[in-house]
Amino acid sequence: MAYFDNIKLEKGMYGTDRSFTEVLERLDPSENYKNTELEGLDAYQRQLKRFDIKVSGPKSDNVQKFFQTTDSAALFPEYVTRAVRQGMERENILGDIIAAKTVIEGMDYRSVVSDPGDDDKKLMHVAEGAFLPQTTIKTSDSLVQLRKRGRMLVASYEAVKFQKLDLFTVTLRQIGAYIARQQLSDAIAVLLDGAGDIAKAGDDLAYGDLLRIWAELAPYSLNTIIAPTDGMTRLLSMSQMQDSTAGQDFHGSGRMVTPLGAKLLHTTAAPAGKLIAIDKNCALEMVQSGDIVTDHDKLIDRQLERAGISVISGFAKLFPDAVRTLTYSS
Repeated sequence: MAYFDNIKLEKGMYGTDRSFTEVLERLDPSENYKNTELEGLDAYQRQLKRFDIKVSGPKSDNVQKFFQTTDSAALFPEYVTRAVRQGMERENILGDIIAAKTVIEGMDYRSVVSDPGDDDKKLMHVAEGAFLPQTTIKTSDSLVQLRKRGRMLVASYEAVKFQKLDLFTVTLRQIGAYIARQQLSDAIAVLLDGAGDIAKAGDDLAYGDLLRIWAELAPYSLNTIIAPTDGMTRLLSMSQMQDSTAGQDFHGSGRMVTPLGAKLLHTTAAPAGKLIAIDKNCALEMVQSGDIVTDHDKLIDRQLERAGISVISGFAKLFPDAVRTLTYSS
């Protein structure tokens, strides 16, 4: 059993089928630290403690603290990856619109599809001895289109080595936020592809239009509405959105609700003049190839001038009828 203070850290711990932290956990399992002062830390966090590297807070260290030894330098790419992941997760609405996330190794993936007809959606009576209604699930005819999204980190080591890690983390989180916005744009494009558009009477957006979306989605549930800025403004301006309960919740917490109970999600990735209504429990699958990829060799060797950070992901629509759009005059 290896202990965190004598593990040899090296470049070879990256680029495997496991993340850097997973490799560390195999060498230094967290379960060995139950009922100790290190309980609650994962294997990577114990390595930061080993080299006394503080990555956050008012007393955070400078970037150069990672490069005090060759072993501690091997921790830097994982720090970058974690900071980028934090940026992807913060204020990211992808988790509110995907039904499942599948992580694969490789670039080829076919999702499963099930497109039931109108008769399949009815609750049919089954007579004694009769066959049960069938639900056909099959592999999709086409591969999920995976896209590489990322940014190039361009900075000289001399320019950043004296910067506080707390401040440097903010920049890395912004890279993660940028990647997440690109992924959201990809997800919305898949939702819109072939989605049934509801015919609208009149130019303005009205409460009756929400009722029409709710009815059209049945038997799926209307639990999520994705709206661009102009659509969100019009929805919030409806008289039904201005009752005391809805107003107190919005002004107090910023959470936006609709009279129908669906979750309202605002994003500039949605096209103007279009509302997207989905049953988030069965509309979309996210497929990701591996984890966040960083140029670990360059980061460890302090070659930040051209260090890439990227994620490969794609989306597949699971039940086409679980998505409806409403086009209005923007």
